[in-house]
Amino acid sequence: MPANCAALTHTAASTATTAWEAELTLGFSQRGDKTALVKRQHRGPLTVQRPFYPEGEVCHVYLLHPPGGVVAGDRLTINANVESEAQALITTPAAGKFYRSGGGEAQQTVNLKVAEHASLEWLPQETIVYQGARLHSSMTIDLAERGRFIGWEILALGRPAADEGFDNGSANLNWRISRAGRLVYLELLRLDAAAFQARWGLSGHSACGTLFAYPATSLHLAAVQALIGDEPNRGVTLIEGLLICRALDKRADLLKGFFEKVWGLVRGDVVGKEVCLPRIWAT
Repeated sequence: MPANCAALTHTAASTATTAWEAELTLGFSQRGDKTALVKRQHRGPLTVQRPFYPEGEVCHVYLLHPPGGVVAGDRLTINANVESEAQALITTPAAGKFYRSGGGEAQQTVNLKVAEHASLEWLPQETIVYQGARLHSSMTIDLAERGRFIGWEILALGRPAADEGFDNGSANLNWRISRAGRLVYLELLRLDAAAFQARWGLSGHSACGTLFAYPATSLHLAAVQALIGDEPNRGVTLIEGLLICRALDKRADLLKGFFEKVWGLVRGDVVGKEVCLPRIWAT
């Protein structure tokens, strides 16, 4: 989720009087020897910094949400379209935050479209869901037959460093991935206090995440399996060329570090580039 990058104040206490409704639409197109951000439209407090090109032609973009956190009633929508041959990477400057709710729900909707021979990497930093928060997140990824995609979602439930668990609240997460107009993956996941504690759920782990990569092969599957080895709370599978990797951890930074290793194993074949960490991750 987008992170705090301005001095605006928007806390849970303000929910009763105001709520943000924001929408951002991005378009990427190949222009000469690099991908350009050719469309940037926004409504409300949701925008991007200027594009960066740390690895040449791939366009790196950082999403900004100036209020710094999301509360009940807020609705954020992000749309991104990557045209043929273009290559884009979208990330965030820091962790996103969903604050405690008095009963209402905060909504985030992300729609990503990737054309033939184009690639998109959706790599936001972790989303912190505070105890008592109520989040509804929907991700829709529409891939052309030869579109390429790597994306992850990392959640931190509660704040273990502050001795805060997740005894109250919920996160509803929906993923929908289509290829050439055909649905290939659909997931509806609900995480609440019961799921947080249960052995069939997170078993008390505060961090959980999923990584997707397409197109992937059995060689990628074997490489990630070797990376996991006997380490618990890690798993990977391959469905119709879609690599799906899941993980649980006590800390979101450790989970993100694991996903970065998986990214390193698959990016060369999926995107045609070695891993280039966004500069903002080091600040």
